[in-house]
Amino acid sequence: MPAPGAADVTTTPSAVRAIVASPLYRGATVALFLSGLGMSAAAPQIALFLVNDLHVPLATAGLYYLTNVTAPVAGYLIGARSDRTGKRLGLFRLCAITGFVGWACIALAERAWMPFVISALVLAFSGAAGSQLFAAIHDDLRATRSPVGDGVVSIVRMALTAGWIIGPVLGSILATAVSPRAMFAATALCALAQIVPLGFLRTAPPQPRTPATPASEHVTRRRGLQVMLPLLTFTGLYVLVYAGEPIKYGYLPIYMHDDLRLPTLVSGAVIGIQPLIELILMPVAVIVARRIGMLRLMILGAALGVGANLCFALTGNATGMFVGQILMGGVWGIFAALGIIVAQRLLPEAVATASAIFMSSTAIASALGGLTGSLGVSAFGLPYVFLGAAFYGLIATGGIAIMSRSRPMR
Repeated sequence: MPAPGAADVTTTPSAVRAIVASPLYRGATVALFLSGLGMSAAAPQIALFLVNDLHVPLATAGLYYLTNVTAPVAGYLIGARSDRTGKRLGLFRLCAITGFVGWACIALAERAWMPFVISALVLAFSGAAGSQLFAAIHDDLRATRSPVGDGVVSIVRMALTAGWIIGPVLGSILATAVSPRAMFAATALCALAQIVPLGFLRTAPPQPRTPATPASEHVTRRRGLQVMLPLLTFTGLYVLVYAGEPIKYGYLPIYMHDDLRLPTLVSGAVIGIQPLIELILMPVAVIVARRIGMLRLMILGAALGVGANLCFALTGNATGMFVGQILMGGVWGIFAALGIIVAQRLLPEAVATASAIFMSSTAIASALGGLTGSLGVSAFGLPYVFLGAAFYGLIATGGIAIMSRSRPMR
């Protein structure tokens, strides 16, 4: 992918014009906004739904996130097939339909076990939808040799964040005013609606990166462990950073509702302020990364996550919740802007596989966070369960610092 100068990376008119002029970029932007809107509405409400509507014990509710361990397998299978066939958008549509079916079934669930099974077997495949869009965008940017490639990826990624700004508040209002089931049904419709902005658009098969050399074919077809090790290392560190998110979404709403007694709109604003800060910081993050290096900036991002979880665990008031979420916005302003770009550069000959592995890593993180939250809330209770997320963040900070020394990526 081309590496534009700092002035071109994010908010320059040329990057914006490229998105407006391209049906693919424009459609992907709207589709990812809808994806973020639906997912962010459901994420803070699923644990409350399990506890209050299906009468699942609090510790067991955290285990819901363990169902996400199947998503990386599904993501790898979708990504590998995408790299073999080049049918990015066809697989995207299939994954979006799967998301619709999964969330619609959760909205109708009457038994406690049903959301767990649906998440593990159906929603696992829906998470690969976004990775196919980013792979299609990468192919097009490489074919057209766009000088603002990173800027296009970053702005399209910002659409997902924009959905996460609005979703938690709307989801909280809808769940309170109508019911959680209605909110999950709305999430299902958002998943299906992703297909609409792209219509029947098709993309050309990805071009080989180099003229069919034996080395490139070996990488593309075999993708052995040694070739994928940098990507897997980076993804593993990202998992540790992200592991605090399922703990936060699983238990922070419960903590604010049951212990701090915050009004619904206040708790919704606490959840929603993170992606707002994230959206503001994403353009800044890409520009700064061009100067100091992407991985070096991610060291700061991981450290901000440690501070955020310490706020959740130790402050005990609304101000502390807001400060923690603002710090968390800094975390994701950095990782959301740069993560997919780093992943694709670590495995450039198989970008759909790289995108799928990286984006499905949130499912592993959700499983890790869900298990940590379940064990932590049983052993230490609220709010000290967030100390586990802070510990993971410390490990990630050190690991990224070590990785940045050998890979000064800009």
